[in-house]
Parts: sequence; structure tokens; C-alpha cells
Amino acid sequence: MKYLLLIYSNPESWEHPIFLRTPEFLAMAPDERAELTRQADELHREITESGEFVVGTALADPVTAKTIRIREGVPVATDGPYLEAKEQLAGYFVIDCDSPERAAEIAARFPDARFAAVEVRPIMDMSGQEM
Repeated sequence: MKYLLLIYSNPESWEHPIFLRTPEFLAMAPDERAELTRQADELHREITESGEFVVGTALADPVTAKTIRIREGVPVATDGPYLEAKEQLAGYFVIDCDSPERAAEIAARFPDARFAAVEVRPIMDMSGQEM
């Protein structure tokens, strides 16, 4: 089954990987920061080698976004993301694993989950069936 892991973060520290720029990460002792970075690298290597990693990418700063709506048949563009929120979507990973529990386990191991949030969403095909 495929899952979308949505990584959220505060756009004030927008540069990837996001967790390396958070005040909480920067306040950690150097050896703690090194260990968390090592764990993130280990997780990526693990899910790549196991075949669970499908694709992942970072997103550009939310200030570069445009939100498009159709109003009275006319497209209307608004600069920036639609949501007025402290945390914005920073990037995503698609994983293919055996269970929702495994997807949650992987998400919890992303450093971003420690400092902001990682949302886990099952992916559906066009028929509405989970993939």
C-alpha cells in the first residue's frame, strides 16, 4: 500500500532539509544534532534499500506559491499558499509499505516529526481504492 508523508514546517526557516534550520534543532548540543542527522540518513537508506521509498521532494518557499480559484467562471490567482498557518507544507515522500502502522513508524522517525509535523495519508487510485 502506498502512503503520502506530508512534511510540515515553519516557513521562517525555509531551506532544506528543514529540520536542520529549526530553533529547536539549533539549540541542541552538537553531538545530539549529529546523531539526529545520522538517524535521518539511516532512515532514508533503510527505506531505499527495503524498496519502501518511492519518491520524495522538497517544496520551494511558500512565498513563491500561487493559489488558483475559479470564481464566477473566472480564474483568480492569489500569491502564497491558501492557508494562514504557522506551519506550511515543506515537502513530501511517497512510500510503499505493508501497513498503516509501518507508515506511521517511518513518519515518526523523520526528524521533522520532532520539530513540526509529518502527516500520513493513504494514496488512492482513480477508482477510489487505496493503492
